[in-house]
Amino acid sequence: MARTRGTDACPGALQVHRAADGALARIRLPGGTLTAAQLAALARVASEYGSSTLELTARGNIQVRGITDEAAAADAIAGAGLLPSATHERVRNIVASPLSGRAGGNADVRPWVAGLDAAIRAEPRLAGLGGRFWFSVDDGHADVSGLCADVGVHAFPDGCALLLAGRDTGLRLGADEVVETLVVIATRFATTRGSAWRVKELDDLERLLPGVELGAAPFSAVTRPPVGWIAQDQPGSEGRVALGAAVPLGVLPARVAEYLAAIEAPLVITPWRSVLVCDLDEAVADVALRVLAPSGLVFDENSPWLTVSACTGSPGCAHSAADVRADAARALKPDAGMHRHFVGCERACGSPLAAEVLLATGDGYRQLR
Repeated sequence: MARTRGTDACPGALQVHRAADGALARIRLPGGTLTAAQLAALARVASEYGSSTLELTARGNIQVRGITDEAAAADAIAGAGLLPSATHERVRNIVASPLSGRAGGNADVRPWVAGLDAAIRAEPRLAGLGGRFWFSVDDGHADVSGLCADVGVHAFPDGCALLLAGRDTGLRLGADEVVETLVVIATRFATTRGSAWRVKELDDLERLLPGVELGAAPFSAVTRPPVGWIAQDQPGSEGRVALGAAVPLGVLPARVAEYLAAIEAPLVITPWRSVLVCDLDEAVADVALRVLAPSGLVFDENSPWLTVSACTGSPGCAHSAADVRADAARALKPDAGMHRHFVGCERACGSPLAAEVLLATGDGYRQLR
């Protein structure tokens, strides 16, 4: 069912959200990638104009809360190369397999991500797509296809499957068709969506893909990030190491972000609120791990921090009935089974698809899903 809201309230770097704790800016990172210099710039924005923390989102983006000088923050974000289009900045929502081209997978999807980002910005009709519409590009790891993006591709050994709302359409694409096809589908949605903001809100998917018959079930959802010491094995990347660091509850202190940037290596923000520091030689990786581990980042795949997440909660969100992040931290279980996501209201922001969602009631929590 389509939303009744007539305007898109999803924040960006220019159109900020007025939260209870001040202005909130969301910076899109197609494929989750950014340079060390760009992360350092965002850390400065958070320190000088915001809450001194960066928030990692469930779509591999970064938020800065409590901004006191919106114009100065936007100028700094643009100066870091993170605002290439003022008209399309909120619609550059592309999630990709974070280790693509470095470890495993059936294809290196990084060129597709870059090409898709450029194609989105070049299509005027996509400026009104809506900040919640997003793309997934899965290299065969089956890690982001299960997140049920509006439109995406999944690379198999013999070609790419076109996905709608996380389900296989049965259509197979060649590598040279991926970017064009995704833009065509997104443009059809933008021009025929009516009051819908997401593909799943459409009553008739044939307006996007005539004759479409979706697969019986979506891909399985992944809830845990790749953490620890990850050997890179793809051509051009052999012999290098990536360090996967989970960020508890997605809140990255600006000072820790500066430590990450100081390594001067390529970075990837994952949709599980973690960071990958990539292309390291083993000696550098060993030193970096020793420096970063005491900072609160999580490199242990058995850590209970990997089984819990939360929305913003109080005091940052006026709708929340509790400080859900604090409650989530107190509720850590060393032997937790299903992932648990704590939320302050029934909007249940940021809820993973495969999780127990716990709703604050003002007198404890009840299971929402």
